[in-house]
Amino acid sequence: MDWFSVHKEKPTLIFRVRKGQGQSEPGEYQHRLSLQDRGTTLALTHITPHDERIFLCQGKRPLSQEHRIQLRVYKAPEEPTILVNPLGISVNSKEPVEVATCVGRNGYPIPQVIWYKNGHSLKEEKNRVHIQSSQIVESSGLYTLESVLKAQLAKEDKDAQFYCELNYRLPSGNHMKESQEVTVQVFYPAEKVWLEVEPAGMLKEGDRVEIRCLADGNPPPHFTISKQNLSTKEIEEMTPEDTGTLVLESAQKEHSGLYQCQGLDLETMASLLSDQQELLVNYVSDIWVSPAAPESQEGGSLTLACEAESNQAVEFQWLREKTGQVLEKGPVLQLHNLKREAGGGYRCVATVPSVPGLNRTRLVHVAIFGSPWMTLKERKMWVSENAVLNLSCEASGHPRPTISWSVEGTAQEQDQDPLSVLSVLSVLVTPELLETGAVCLASNSLGRNSTTIFLELDSSRSTGPRVSTASPSVRANSTSTEKKLPEPESKGVAIVAVTVCVLVLAVLGAVLYFFYKKGKLPCGRSGKQEITLPPSRKSEFVVEVKSDKLPEEMGLLQGSSGDKRAPGDQGEKYIDLRH
Repeated sequence: MDWFSVHKEKPTLIFRVRKGQGQSEPGEYQHRLSLQDRGTTLALTHITPHDERIFLCQGKRPLSQEHRIQLRVYKAPEEPTILVNPLGISVNSKEPVEVATCVGRNGYPIPQVIWYKNGHSLKEEKNRVHIQSSQIVESSGLYTLESVLKAQLAKEDKDAQFYCELNYRLPSGNHMKESQEVTVQVFYPAEKVWLEVEPAGMLKEGDRVEIRCLADGNPPPHFTISKQNLSTKEIEEMTPEDTGTLVLESAQKEHSGLYQCQGLDLETMASLLSDQQELLVNYVSDIWVSPAAPESQEGGSLTLACEAESNQAVEFQWLREKTGQVLEKGPVLQLHNLKREAGGGYRCVATVPSVPGLNRTRLVHVAIFGSPWMTLKERKMWVSENAVLNLSCEASGHPRPTISWSVEGTAQEQDQDPLSVLSVLSVLVTPELLETGAVCLASNSLGRNSTTIFLELDSSRSTGPRVSTASPSVRANSTSTEKKLPEPESKGVAIVAVTVCVLVLAVLGAVLYFFYKKGKLPCGRSGKQEITLPPSRKSEFVVEVKSDKLPEEMGLLQGSSGDKRAPGDQGEKYIDLRH
């Protein structure tokens, strides 16, 4: 039997079978053919599209008939890819414009392509839809299909989903593959312009406000913003950002008015206006307090009045600055029978309840006439000789006092508040300063007051140069008792206490030893014995001696010469001292 391949109606011998043995003929099939099923079947490997042809077999016996076999080759294409038009499509185009391109690679035979929009297949439509397909034959014999969809789109197609479908055949039947869905950018003129304000709701001074111009066109038109003053009716032109947004980083009451957006289409040069929208920035003006610098004599009275302007209803309250205590709910604060302690800060708070977070405050200092008040009347400091020392002195009063020192040094003053002053003096500790101390003198037109600082040497401290600081901590006036800060002398008290304890223990040990030598301290196994003391001390101590061990179980006391105690002597288990 001989096998032939038929190409363009011309048979070519490709394989011979003789006595059950096969032999390939030189050519394209030389190494791809083999016999199977005892020589009755010819097998072909490494199929390519070029193998799609007729194969013919014919016996060598006389009058043998030939048999023809048509070989069909199939190859599924790869997943289709889709590329959308990156430039977009204008609705004003007069003819179909490219929407997307679909590519199916390496299929056989040539697959068919179908286009879809929003799930509905598209067909050729004159001046509306045009599908242009082409194919390329690869060197392998497989086909690559390219299909271009062109269409005229409308504004409604701005969100349309496009995809392509490849239909192909395999021996098992018909199959299809779909591409991803894509959206093409559609350009269309705006039909409406409007304005939005962020944040929505009640606005207050200091808020960050964004005024946005919006339109239903793509691309959006060029925006400008105008503001009309509500009182003067004057119109002010404003230039927003490229996105059509005007940002007020810190809105003020002057920003209130009627705002309007204007959109200009640069392609058609058509202009659109939005509706006017009122922007209201709520405010509270600076607070006025009368009198601005309140002052009074001790025992007198004061009336403080608070005023503020706002476009909304305002509520007032008065607070004590030092404690935060609410003194009065209302714009007027009455102070009666004033004492020196009533001097200081008072704060008026103006709040708009209808606008959360909108408030203003004003702090005013009340001055009570009086001579200077000293933080401390006197104090003691432990210092080291030749050290540089910073002495501090604080005084308050009205009129505001001035401070001077009794010793030479470098003084610096700091204002604590309108009625108080702090003076810091840097001095070198000398024997003369240790002897005289330092006096801080505060004075005003109503009197004078002083603080005395005593200095004493601290023997436990190094005598090398160093800086120490003395600062006020406790308030005191001219009639208060002396107040002192904790001093280093507490270390000396501890040393004295320890010394006294040691002496008491030594005396007690001597008394016990004395009675032991005199034989007046008998010891029993469980007996109790009162120690006989001199009459002057008999009532001070009671010594109780106990032992729960037998004599032979007790340790023997040895003297300095090494002698052992008598067997009758017993050691003390414990000693109870009572008054």
